[in-house]
Amino acid sequence: MRKYVIMGVQGSGKGTQSQMLAADFDLVHIAVGDIFRWNVQNHTKMGAQVRRVMAAGELVGDDLVESVVRSRLTEHDWNYGFIIDGFPRNERQTEFFLESYDIDGVIALELPDSEVRRRVFNRRLCAGCGFNYNLIDSTPEVPGKCDACGGELVIREDDTEEALAVRLRDYHEKTNPVLDLFRRKEYVITVDARPAPEEVQQEIRDQLSLPPLKPEAVPGARNGTEARSA
Repeated sequence: MRKYVIMGVQGSGKGTQSQMLAADFDLVHIAVGDIFRWNVQNHTKMGAQVRRVMAAGELVGDDLVESVVRSRLTEHDWNYGFIIDGFPRNERQTEFFLESYDIDGVIALELPDSEVRRRVFNRRLCAGCGFNYNLIDSTPEVPGKCDACGGELVIREDDTEEALAVRLRDYHEKTNPVLDLFRRKEYVITVDARPAPEEVQQEIRDQLSLPPLKPEAVPGARNGTEARSA
């Protein structure tokens, strides 16, 4: 059983890298942001609360995040392990997580703020099926339409200059100390997130002493393109 945490600023490719690992090692990919977005899209009570927070570019409160993570992990569908994306994001969440679960490694994806902006402002979300596109290297066959379901591609509500500035500030101020806590336990590997997704994935595997990437494990590939998100 393998249990990993993947961390990185918006646009660093956490979702893509998580999916590659999950596909090859039968891991469950738990994306906290996706859970919140599902609730927003389906107009749940939680979704209404989260929508207000996300639109302002702020981070969801610790109590709600911890509740969601605890609930998701109690489903015990992760027979071979999990990779969790989007949690923990501050010291309190880290302490909760370390007290509750044993982990095998923390993957830290590094990306300069200038590249974060370029990636974030070029990503789109399918309003129908929720598939993520990055227009830098994942252009749909029909502009503005999802290849999978034909739904309209929209800009995510939280992808504004103001919201991104808040997220970057929060990441550097709150999330970097989290990595320091993990480093004390020698859990952390650091990977440059700028190369192509397959190169990033191979570097992750090399540092974690995992078998090399299989071509069929690359998710989101359509007509030779790659969806780079999260």
